[in-house]
Amino acid sequence: MPSSGQSRDETIEILSIVPTQGPGGIIAPSCTAAISLAVDEINSSTGILGREIHLTTLDGGREPHEVADEVAAFLATGMVGAITGWHTSAVRRAVAEAVDARVPYLYATDHEGLPDERPGVLLVGEHPDHQTVPAAAWMARELGVRRWAVIGNDYIWPRRTARALRRSLPNPYDIIVEHYVPLGTTDFADFLNNPTLLLADAVLVLMVGADTARFNRQFAASGLPAVMPRLSPAVDENVLLSAGPSANANLYVASSFFIDNHSEEGRSRRARYHRHQGRFAPALTTFSNSTYEAIHLLNTLADATGTLDVETIIAAAETGLVLDGPATRRGFLGNQAVGPAHLAMANGVDFDIIDAL
Repeated sequence: MPSSGQSRDETIEILSIVPTQGPGGIIAPSCTAAISLAVDEINSSTGILGREIHLTTLDGGREPHEVADEVAAFLATGMVGAITGWHTSAVRRAVAEAVDARVPYLYATDHEGLPDERPGVLLVGEHPDHQTVPAAAWMARELGVRRWAVIGNDYIWPRRTARALRRSLPNPYDIIVEHYVPLGTTDFADFLNNPTLLLADAVLVLMVGADTARFNRQFAASGLPAVMPRLSPAVDENVLLSAGPSANANLYVASSFFIDNHSEEGRSRRARYHRHQGRFAPALTTFSNSTYEAIHLLNTLADATGTLDVETIIAAAETGLVLDGPATRRGFLGNQAVGPAHLAMANGVDFDIIDAL
């Protein structure tokens, strides 16, 4: 809430969209806590454009049209300055239509990189060509992976990511199994019992939150992990913890938002987070770190351009704006934030970063 004596017109209202239900709901506590840290850090300094942030969290785990309708209602007040979100691409596309480029909308998770993205959407997460595809190439080079099986939730991001992988392979028929399931699926027997799966060298897992954890447990119970590695761009420490250490063997994860405990910044960020949130805080994870960075990236954009006007920000981004701030993103190519991506291997319920992508 605004500080005592401060009116709403002296604050900047930011809508934060994270799922509090459905398979992505296991991510919400970490994301909300990380966003709270970013808001406190910015408000403790100069705020955004000299104004304090007021944050409102919306449930992004509902049907896309429900989320979009609520966003539209907030926008109708004329008080919203920006939106950030960690949620599915299906929700993003519905919300982007409702926003209609009236305010900046920073999407903080991986996406499918469609050419018809609506103006005003700034993609903080990675395009598959910059993350999943080079991770698969690493596995081909280092592990001899040639043939892939794909399992994903049945919506646009998994299907388009699998298409990007297919385009990158020497032989497009090297995706030998491609299987999609509804969000919230609990039984993956149809995929795991498919005899063609035994011909694959690795599995690309393109599911959300709890669905991924459930799949990994069933995959481990099938006895396949010893001979078949898995790759996912959508696993964080919450997913590892939910699945359990025994389900995470031979699991490789590509991300731009690992928190490197071997770096000074990584250790400092964790320390600041625990000072802010307390001893029993939700884990600071790769996913929640992306939402933390999205808030700081918004602040850095505003500082660099002197405004939150969408047209001005997009024009600056398209001309190669260079950014300096706590986020690892240092600029944009069009509406895509650019920064380092890494490959890690699950180690129990944590990650060991093994290479840059």
